[in-house]
Amino acid sequence: METKLTLKLSNDSISRAKEYVSQIGTSLSAIVENFFDNLTVNDNKSEFSYSPLVNELSGIIHLDENFDYKSDYTSYLDKKYE
Repeated sequence: METKLTLKLSNDSISRAKEYVSQIGTSLSAIVENFFDNLTVNDNKSEFSYSPLVNELSGIIHLDENFDYKSDYTSYLDKKYE
């Protein structure tokens, strides 16, 4: 069963969204439904998946097991605000 939903959005947001859906060949309703489904249906944390970009970038930087990121960040801040 489908139900109508009324949303209040800025004119600019609506214009950009309409342009976007026309470019990708879908509807605003489909985009909003997909958004709500992703928020609520996939609520299980074990089913969480990162975007393809995040997956591609993960693992690029390899740090030593003993790397102390807090100390490194503190040193960075000390130098930045000297």
